Amino acid sequence: MKFVRGVWQLLVGIKDALVLIFMLLFFGTLYAILSHRAAPVGDGVLDVALKGSIVEQPAESDPVAAFGGSAGPRQYSLRQLRAALLAAKNDNRVKAVALDLDNFMGGGQAALHDVGGALDQLRRAGKPVVAYATAYTDSSYQLAAHASEVWLNPLGTVALAGPGGNNLYFKGLMDKLGVTANVYRVGAFKSAVEPYIRSDMSPEARENAQALAANLLEAWREDVHTARPKAAIDPYLQNMAGAVTAANGDFAQAALRSGLVDKVGERQQFEARLAELGGAAAKERGGYKHISLAAYAADKVHEDRNGPIGIVTVAGTIVDGKAPLGTAGGDSIANVIEKGVRSGKLKALVVRIDSPGGSVTGSERIRQALLQAKAKGIPVVASMGNVAASGGYWVSTAASQVYAEPSTITGSIGVFAVLPSFQGTLQKLGVGADGVKTTPQSGEPDLLKGPSPQASQLLQMGVNSIYARFIGIVAKARGKTPEQINAIAGGRVWPGGPAKQLGLVDGFGSMDEAIAKAAELAKLGDERGVTYLDRPKSWKSAFYSMLRDDDDSSASDANETDGFATLGGRGSAELLAGLSQAREVLSGPTIQVRCLECAAAAPAPATIKAENLGWFAKLVSWLG
Repeated sequence: MKFVRGVWQLLVGIKDALVLIFMLLFFGTLYAILSHRAAPVGDGVLDVALKGSIVEQPAESDPVAAFGGSAGPRQYSLRQLRAALLAAKNDNRVKAVALDLDNFMGGGQAALHDVGGALDQLRRAGKPVVAYATAYTDSSYQLAAHASEVWLNPLGTVALAGPGGNNLYFKGLMDKLGVTANVYRVGAFKSAVEPYIRSDMSPEARENAQALAANLLEAWREDVHTARPKAAIDPYLQNMAGAVTAANGDFAQAALRSGLVDKVGERQQFEARLAELGGAAAKERGGYKHISLAAYAADKVHEDRNGPIGIVTVAGTIVDGKAPLGTAGGDSIANVIEKGVRSGKLKALVVRIDSPGGSVTGSERIRQALLQAKAKGIPVVASMGNVAASGGYWVSTAASQVYAEPSTITGSIGVFAVLPSFQGTLQKLGVGADGVKTTPQSGEPDLLKGPSPQASQLLQMGVNSIYARFIGIVAKARGKTPEQINAIAGGRVWPGGPAKQLGLVDGFGSMDEAIAKAAELAKLGDERGVTYLDRPKSWKSAFYSMLRDDDDSSASDANETDGFATLGGRGSAELLAGLSQAREVLSGPTIQVRCLECAAAAPAPATIKAENLGWFAKLVSWLG
């Protein structure tokens, strides 16, 4: 009896300890929320130290991963970053803007073009924009070109490469693993399935990828040349080794002589320059008066929630059902559209698309919600960001007018299905698979022995049917015949310029032009007020965002590396991104409208971990 009483007392003690811990956490959290205040904004230099990538819609923060030290790089909202820069244009507190790009991971050419436009407006308003980096890549230099002063570390480099690179092809690996990729597709250019059935690019995929890369390079060159005419971009791109040789092997001096940068100096010299522009402050990091970007955005960027023009964002891979921010859940997005329409306050809708597609049914769910809004007399305008291809283009067909940027990647009108089967894997392991059937469809598609010919026929018929529907939807939306659309479809990807010539989009323009067109169609006169139909963050993500240290000042994290270390990280990131894409395709919905080539225009992905790649990576590990 004493033993039982002792066990009971132990359990009660554990219970009391857990309750105490919970109460301490609860009241500590409550205190943190109530005492949280945005840092006051004084005058000085607005620090735009980008430590991550610029995206259309940041993914939700994972507080568990964050506190475990594996949250990955930051993501900055294009909308809010641009709004903060434009607010600084007429703010007397902002004396200059410091653009620190040492840890910048890109953002897609269309997004960077929009941010560059905001920097141009700052300069025209008389505000100096000063950029600094140890290593400039294509993305970071596209932003830096819009600065009034471009600084480079003496040990740094301007490493311009242009669009291009390699994809991973898994055919040989899958053969070794015994995995069979059963592929069903329409369109010779629908190359999303090629990594699982080939070891290299098909001629059709190479032709399309080469044309796409050439168009992206031309759009990048035009943006940089317009922003910084004195930069000798073409000679440097074509013969960087010659430029470095002429500068006696000094990469920084080669960039200076080519007009790519204005100053070569240490970070301390850069900070001294910021002190000249914004005022010295001996007690502040870097010795100059600085304004935190996060604090400034909290102070100046207040989005209107009562405007007559609704803005809905379709960003990331399109999936079925509900999904967190950063992924385009069909139901999640359709629900906010339908809720906004039910409110009776909206007179027009602008759908901002930055997606390579994904699920057919998810894409159609969003399109139907937009069509229902149109049926109630609400005009719909589409604004394409970096990517609006395949399922992203499917969504855009609901709009009366479609705007894109010259560097937008769109089209990819094609359909595919991939079903992995494991008969070879089981054979390698000495495992058999057998059973009975009552109809030809019983147990199909059989992923253990491989789909039957009848099942494969049905799957191909399903892909054909959806492709015909896709062609019909596009033809009706663009006022063309199905035959005309089929001639430019087949999975082919188009940059914004050719897409406009082919009639896939109506014109070039950013969100501003799309909002103006929506106001015109709704006959709102000069009214441009908007209501952002954003999905709410989860409470965990919202809480972490509130407590996160958002000090993005240039001096707060000067973890400079040599220029080539920055470039060296590309390989491992591309490897993990390729494996992640393989997992998404092979584990996603059976029939998909997704664009593989669109990775060329997308921002750098957040950190991807090998342990999160699912069964595909486990099979790779098993092979090893």
